[in-house]
Amino acid sequence: MRRSEWRINGRRIGFGAWVVIMAFAGVAMAAEPKTALTIYSKAAPGAIQADMYRPLPPSYGRGSGYNWQIPGYAIIKQDRDISIGAQRSQLRFSDVAAFIDPTTVKFTSLTDPVGTKVLEQDYQFDLVDQNKLMERYIDREITVEQIVGDSVQSYSGKLISSAGGSVTLLDSKGGVRVIRAFQNVLYPDLPGGLITRPTLMWDLFSKKPGAHRARVTYETGGITWWADYNLVYTEGKDANHGFLDLSAWVSVINRSGASYDDANLKLVAGDVNRAPTRPQAVGRAYRMKAEMALEDSVGGFGEKSFFEYHLYTLGRPTTLPDNSTKQIELFSPVNGVPVEKLMVYAGVPFQGYYYDHPVTDASFGQEVKSVDVYLQLLNSKENGMGMPLPAGRIRVSKMDTADGSLEFIGEDVIKHTPKDEKALVKLGRAFDVVGERKQVDFKVDTSRKTMSETIEIKIRNHKKEPVTVIAQERLYRWVNWNITHTSARWTKEDSRTIHFPVIVAPDGESVVTYTVKYTW
Repeated sequence: MRRSEWRINGRRIGFGAWVVIMAFAGVAMAAEPKTALTIYSKAAPGAIQADMYRPLPPSYGRGSGYNWQIPGYAIIKQDRDISIGAQRSQLRFSDVAAFIDPTTVKFTSLTDPVGTKVLEQDYQFDLVDQNKLMERYIDREITVEQIVGDSVQSYSGKLISSAGGSVTLLDSKGGVRVIRAFQNVLYPDLPGGLITRPTLMWDLFSKKPGAHRARVTYETGGITWWADYNLVYTEGKDANHGFLDLSAWVSVINRSGASYDDANLKLVAGDVNRAPTRPQAVGRAYRMKAEMALEDSVGGFGEKSFFEYHLYTLGRPTTLPDNSTKQIELFSPVNGVPVEKLMVYAGVPFQGYYYDHPVTDASFGQEVKSVDVYLQLLNSKENGMGMPLPAGRIRVSKMDTADGSLEFIGEDVIKHTPKDEKALVKLGRAFDVVGERKQVDFKVDTSRKTMSETIEIKIRNHKKEPVTVIAQERLYRWVNWNITHTSARWTKEDSRTIHFPVIVAPDGESVVTYTVKYTW
């Protein structure tokens, strides 16, 4: 049986039409309700998984688990014109999100907030489907249609049972008929207690019956936002410098189970604490900070501080259909941002942690030969920027002058970058520049609690122009260290990291050696 061909009162009716019939039963609503969304993201910076873009099955709803795939939530505010009956009456809203949290619902009469009170509040989610209709019509009259060739055969009677895709009818003469492979079912009406969409219902008391302007506020899952950056790299006068053209976009995924037409949109950037729930939502909370100066004339995003967070407000209404992704420009493109290309050779990859004891194993550490390539930019007003950049994915392309096309050269995730701070974007590994690191001496004296290690680093450049490579050394063996000898200048980046800037000639090689002494 096709659900889209059920009938009520002998009239063929689709599931979507029921929504219209049941939407605001007994309530006169305004044609133009006002909707506002404030979206909070819990998405980790970077690409959203592809399965979040897939449409949900028709049977999804609360308890299905699908909303937990979307790392975010929203506060929905809807203002509507309603009609309240004399003193005590009931009001129903059925065009609410499927992933509504009913404990967050708040109803307020803007017309008479003091004299209108909510006595009881219900959230009904016993949605109609084929099986529930069949259960409600046991011992009641229905009509079943079966297509035989080019004709339609109808059978009417009292429904005795429904199981395994077949129905059993008792006709007026006492005959029993089992019908299999039927196409349509005609019901005389929709039984009470069944609804086509999740519905909020209020038991109201009002001293002022009649027309009211009301506001309904609630929280829903299944919706999130994040930032994406697109960069185009242009080489400068030398191999170590260039320029970037930058554009930024906000992406919004709505799979909340409701559409929001001509809505006022706000995005909250910050780590908003919430009480834990089960199952836990996927991803980490954003910690965004921004102070972007945006043009109100084009209706783009405006930013302001809000408590300890930052609030982005879109300067025009927008529509967010259910099961959709929308992209909105975050700020106007910026061109010609100076950028430095960095090559970094980390001969021993960092594991993300240090041991809580001295590492006296001479062979400890796995050496690598690859040289990583980064772009580093200063987020300053002098460079044409100076607006804090929310965390997000950043994709970089470069123009191929042979045909004028943009080719992808790498992507990375940036953290929240305040103004006047540097952003470092990792693009990949250099093809023509390689490194080599080896231990040339190692001594340990456990009785004196000392050890020393001599390291030799070689950087080879197979390019036709000179390159500058940072040889990064993490002093992982212990926290107390001292450089006793070195063949090149170095800088201390933190308590366990030192850098050797190395200039390598075309088709040349540069060698750095140093000795470090550890004590404990």
